[in-house]
Amino acid sequence: MPRTIYFDYNATTPPDAEVRTAMLPFLAENWGNPSSVHHIGRKARALLDDARDRAAKFLGAKPSEIIFTSGGTEANNLAIFGTARALKARGKHLITSAIEHHAVLQCFDYLEKNEGFSVTRLPVNSEGRIALADFEMAIRPDTIFASVMAANNEIGTLQPVAQIGALCRERKIIFHTDAVQWFGKLPFENLGQFNADLVSVCAHKFHGPKGAGLLYIKSPLHPNPILFGGGHENERRAGTENLPAIIGLVAALEKFVKTPVFNSEKLRPLVEKLKACVATIPGCELVSPLDNSLGNTVAFSVSGSDGIALMAGLDVEGICASSGSACSAGSLEPSHVILAIGKKESANSLVRFSLGRDSTIADVDFVCSVLPEIIRRAQLRR
Repeated sequence: MPRTIYFDYNATTPPDAEVRTAMLPFLAENWGNPSSVHHIGRKARALLDDARDRAAKFLGAKPSEIIFTSGGTEANNLAIFGTARALKARGKHLITSAIEHHAVLQCFDYLEKNEGFSVTRLPVNSEGRIALADFEMAIRPDTIFASVMAANNEIGTLQPVAQIGALCRERKIIFHTDAVQWFGKLPFENLGQFNADLVSVCAHKFHGPKGAGLLYIKSPLHPNPILFGGGHENERRAGTENLPAIIGLVAALEKFVKTPVFNSEKLRPLVEKLKACVATIPGCELVSPLDNSLGNTVAFSVSGSDGIALMAGLDVEGICASSGSACSAGSLEPSHVILAIGKKESANSLVRFSLGRDSTIADVDFVCSVLPEIIRRAQLRR
């Protein structure tokens, strides 16, 4: 078997040992249902309340503003569907960008197709960034809601979300940001830095468990629920709370976010060496922005090839990478992000390396030693 080199940290991260340890009591002795009225349930409720208090304190929010979810997708869905439906009497115009995660874009598609909303999808420049002027021009008298991601999962572009949020606040537009890729990678002080009314967070992007996330909802906003069947989470999200996963989420927040677990000083020389290698290979073009981008992400396209052949060639050598969003990894569809930045001919041949805390210069050296031949073979197979 070849060695394994994991360069797919934007897709998921290995659960941290201390996070797993924090979760174990909630898989054993503290297994109660927080909604039960007996003493086992009351103990679980007290522990859930404590976890919410910890999360709120860490994020700079009120406990009532924290809604635990099953991850980033549910947080995004609740933010978009819940807010749009709650405010539709005020207007039915929505704004987003062309390069959002599918968990955002498909919500807007559904609202437009099935519920009579009008959606403006803002274009991006060659680095995947929207222009504030375009955002401002898109605002209409009936605009009620906007959603723009903080950091792009495929190519790493950072968006000017604080400025967008300030503009939305001036115009009384509710603003949501999908910050799933921000946490653990970039500086964080408190949620106020996003100027957002709603913020999505996902635990498994920073060494927490899968199946755990949260949505910050700035008071007094009250989106309509999208799950029904109980009064959980302040009647905003039905379903028995996954207490072990919530504990893991909070533990990972406290351990890995204020001092980002993706250490930029450590990762910079690795990323620069990887970029330099890619730049020397015929047919390769870097698409990650040089500035204002996730410091762990190296995304490039390969002319004369396709993502499936490239991923297969990398995997044979034990290299775990991605051809775009992990949620679409099995899809043959071209990357909507690459299409949006104007590189239609490259949309089927995206390679994303995303490095993390266990990445080493030896890993990079090995990848650089085999990458030219992997790409040559993938181009021949086309």
